[in-house]
Amino acid sequence: MRDHVARGGTVKTDSGGSKLTSRRRHRTLTMAVTLALAAGMLTLVSAPAGARTHAAPRRGGSVTFALEAETTTGYCLPDATLAASGIQVVNAIYDTLTALNTKGEAVPYLAKSIEPNADYTKWTFTLRPGIKFQDGEPLDAAALKLNLDTYRGINPNIKPRLNVFVFQDVQSVDITGPLAVTVSLKRPWIAFPSYFVGRYGIVAPAQLVDRETCSTHPIGTGPFTFVEWRVNDYLKVERNPDYWRKGLPYLDEITFKPVPEASQRVNGLQSGEFDLATTSDSISIVDLKQQAKNGDLKVIASDKGAETAYLMLDIAKAPFDDPVAREAVALAGDAREVNKIRNKGLNTIATGPFPPDNAAYVPEIARRPNVKRATRLAQEYEKKTGQALAFEYLTSPTPELVAIAQLFKEEESRAGIDVSIRTVDQSTLINEALAGNFQSVAWRNHPGGDPDTQYVWWYSTSPVNFGRFKDAEIDRLLDEGRSEPDPAKRTEIYKDVSRRFAKQLYNLWSWYTYWAVAYQNDVGGVSGPPLPDGGGKPFALFAGIIPTAGLWKT
Repeated sequence: MRDHVARGGTVKTDSGGSKLTSRRRHRTLTMAVTLALAAGMLTLVSAPAGARTHAAPRRGGSVTFALEAETTTGYCLPDATLAASGIQVVNAIYDTLTALNTKGEAVPYLAKSIEPNADYTKWTFTLRPGIKFQDGEPLDAAALKLNLDTYRGINPNIKPRLNVFVFQDVQSVDITGPLAVTVSLKRPWIAFPSYFVGRYGIVAPAQLVDRETCSTHPIGTGPFTFVEWRVNDYLKVERNPDYWRKGLPYLDEITFKPVPEASQRVNGLQSGEFDLATTSDSISIVDLKQQAKNGDLKVIASDKGAETAYLMLDIAKAPFDDPVAREAVALAGDAREVNKIRNKGLNTIATGPFPPDNAAYVPEIARRPNVKRATRLAQEYEKKTGQALAFEYLTSPTPELVAIAQLFKEEESRAGIDVSIRTVDQSTLINEALAGNFQSVAWRNHPGGDPDTQYVWWYSTSPVNFGRFKDAEIDRLLDEGRSEPDPAKRTEIYKDVSRRFAKQLYNLWSWYTYWAVAYQNDVGGVSGPPLPDGGGKPFALFAGIIPTAGLWKT
């Protein structure tokens, strides 16, 4: 689950669209954590020689895009709970102020420029001229202010449950020109523009006037316009004829279909039912890569900017309010064994929340299983509390995830720990986590990027600190990291966050998620068109999301 996807770094462009090399731009860019993206893994498995390929994009046609889950809560972005599938749909309908390029920089997108003041307590966003929402209304400073105010809970019509905390450091949003808005902050916020990549799309004012219809009638500035949504069946979008990026999109129509079982997505590709499908199921990825080698389809697979898969524990209730129970469960489980059996060894074992291509990654703190010690700790817990160490494991009902849960249950039983498994669909699972209706839950979150974007998930008073741990040391580090202008110092601050997690065992890290998008040989443009103003190529397949504006089909 991801409520936002973001990376660090900003650039400012001049009126002609070229990147500035001024002291201001240099200062802004160096405030972001440097991302060593070369450390990640990105592979393209193409059809062999002789297969049909097309060098140039074609206009027209439609595709069916299979996703791993439905977003039953809808698409009122200020109040939406979105996992990867939801953000993929959002990507087609809404544009964002910034976009992520392959260097890991959040570069201007709807914004023509993004400029901080000297101490990063003010940020000015200047929009590109001439952009319209899909209902014909202009994207101007007033519309942008309404969006930002709605996200932070100022709009009386839409009161978001979660995003008020995300933007709690915003003091005010002021219109400073027909296309310019200046955001004043309560303290320096170095990575502020990174929050406007991904799920924080810019919504038409007409959508933000009625909470009842906001979730079911999405209106953005994106390449595709909403047509129809039949929950748990499909969501259809069609080409936006007035899209601000001239010549885009290429397709006439996309039909998104929720297909929770990875094997069904693979079979649908084989039969031609689907044109594209995304998956994070490693066994399916191995299968898809083999099909690509045979020339049956194409695959892009990547763990760059990876989310972390882990078992999230509810620290506010038994048994995991006791550190003895947390350590026992941690030592009884063996992520390496599960990865070898269920993932074919494809995934990199996680040592913390930050993936290897992030500057805050700490490689030396991976835990090793110790069943003997886990058994002793489980016995210690029972002696202390009078209760045998037992807990519920909450997960989605797909066969792939259930198989992982069953293997984990078997591992824990070796130490005398009893695990019961409960399954719910992905949207319900997110709501159960939000309500605190779990003891442990299989989770996937924290895509790579500026570590400040994880503030909302871990701060003690955050409504989406689902594990409900209250750690003054983590709070202190997150506060320091938000305002620290020195990149090296910021990196060390967030490495200390990883070390604190390793000591307290609030989450039991498993592996970094490996994503793939597979598509038919007559589909192109999966990596997306170049970003405007020389911003480079978009970061395709970041946390399982691909751009849609450049997709085309013969």
